[in-house]
Amino acid sequence: MSDTITIRAGRRAVTVHRPGKVLFPDCGLTKADLADYYRRVAAFMVPQLRDRPLMLERRPDGTGGPRFMQKETPEHYPDWVRRVRVAKEGGTVTHTVCDNTATLVHLADQACLTIHRWLSRADRVEWPDRLVFDLDPAGDDFPAVREAAYRLGELLDQLRLPSTLMTTGSKGLHVIVPLDGNTTFDDSRAFARDVAETLAERRPDELTTAVRKEARGGRLFLDVGRNAYAQTAVAPWSVRPGEGAPVAAPISWEQLDDKELTARTWALTDPDGVLEQARANPWSGVTSRGRALGPARRRLRALR
Repeated sequence: MSDTITIRAGRRAVTVHRPGKVLFPDCGLTKADLADYYRRVAAFMVPQLRDRPLMLERRPDGTGGPRFMQKETPEHYPDWVRRVRVAKEGGTVTHTVCDNTATLVHLADQACLTIHRWLSRADRVEWPDRLVFDLDPAGDDFPAVREAAYRLGELLDQLRLPSTLMTTGSKGLHVIVPLDGNTTFDDSRAFARDVAETLAERRPDELTTAVRKEARGGRLFLDVGRNAYAQTAVAPWSVRPGEGAPVAAPISWEQLDDKELTARTWALTDPDGVLEQARANPWSGVTSRGRALGPARRRLRALR
């Protein structure tokens, strides 16, 4: 393979350098494979990234090499890659924003395996429009994750909040609630914590909100820590740096009933399978209009 290849991505031709570089030694997948996958999945992935500041997980030497968590956009990125400057403690940081297929392919050229997105948008960074519950099992125990998701879904239904599911490509699931963008991070995180604590109180032998691992006692951790300013969550359809190149995949609540389902069901080793899942539009049953948390907060207080 030559030192570069060119991939047509929308109206642009994007150069991919060292396309034969193996990024996943366990299965032989290369940078060219990664770039081709992100090109093919862009129609489904870019709408999930558009207008959001990103944190990029890069592995220039593959999964066996060092990991770089990149917030600041390098100067050498093409000028057509969108940037957004946001405030941080003591200054600012200029994040990459992915609004098109060409940017997604360029990120693959930079050996960006996984894309993590903000829960707010670039023009309203302090106002989240997503709430994320990360169901994190003590071990590789997906039945415990499935059970926790059922219980959390039931509670959210009681609060009249719509929710979606996504396998993380690691061990667990994300349960995602669309918000109307009129709640602060402090308020949304406090609400998520109250929901998690309510659920843990109902099933204290199975679930916990303890941040310290030694305090969890083998129980599944209901992690709400991503619901804070400048925190991120793995983006839908992102490749993860695990064995077999698993992919974080949106699923429907009905698919949760599949006993063969795991957090790593979809993977870059089967890109057609990932695309089939994407075309099925598993989040189609959830309204695109986010909800205010005020009514849900009152219902939660009544339940508690």
